[in-house]
Amino acid sequence: MTAAAPTTSTLTGAPALAPLLARGALLSPLKRPRPDADFPRTRLVLPGLRVDLARLAAYERACGLPTGTDALPPTYPHVLGFPMAMRLMSGRGFPLPLLGLVHTSIGITRRAAMPVTGGYELAVHVEGLAPHRRGTEATVITEVRAGADLVWESRSTYLARHRTAAAPPTAGDTPAGDRDALPARAEWRLAGDVGRRYAAASGDRNPIHLHPLTARLFGFPRAIAHGMWTVARCLAEHGTPDAAVVRADFRAPVLLPGTVTYGAENGRFTLRGAHDGRLHLSGEVRPYPAP
Repeated sequence: MTAAAPTTSTLTGAPALAPLLARGALLSPLKRPRPDADFPRTRLVLPGLRVDLARLAAYERACGLPTGTDALPPTYPHVLGFPMAMRLMSGRGFPLPLLGLVHTSIGITRRAAMPVTGGYELAVHVEGLAPHRRGTEATVITEVRAGADLVWESRSTYLARHRTAAAPPTAGDTPAGDRDALPARAEWRLAGDVGRRYAAASGDRNPIHLHPLTARLFGFPRAIAHGMWTVARCLAEHGTPDAAVVRADFRAPVLLPGTVTYGAENGRFTLRGAHDGRLHLSGEVRPYPAP
């Protein structure tokens, strides 16, 4: 379904995440996801945003990024916009259950370096719903402006899994990252507390990332790494131009503790299991605008 032009709701501060996650969990059993369902048509706007430098430094340390730089990491505006996205997705008007919702991809366009001391306007809205072979997928748009200039935007997809009439995938549906192994550049041994450290820095305290016990309640044998942590960690290794386009697809969860292999070549990057070669993440970085 294609969204009508969203109405604007201006916020006076960033929403608190904990009550939004609790509300989303309580309402999840009442949701009946389908691609033709209605969804919130509100564009949330937070003007006058200033970055908390101590929180940014904690995020950089958790993701293996250099600290004390003059510009925001390309993934950090997602962290800033995440509470606003949760406000939309945890409400009664959002048709997909928050519990079990899977972040399947993110596309980021950064048009210029973003000074850490700058003032920004942040906006988030749900663009629409679409059928997926495994359920229904929602697209959430996050935008950052410096004055009148759009300097950063992202497009995230979130999947609610349910029965569909879609045909099973064929060989042609296999992502390119599954077929083409990139040269290994590094091997990372991930501690069991990676999820807790990232949660403390980002505010995303989904229980599947925190402890083995809470992860098992949702069908995982151990805690799993945040998808956005895996992207940020790969970009810390890869590097990103000031003006860049980043695309990342989340393929399989990274269990904690665990060992993964980072591969990269010609702007593409992957994260795979060090022992079984399972593809966890595939992505690409290219200059903006494209040459």
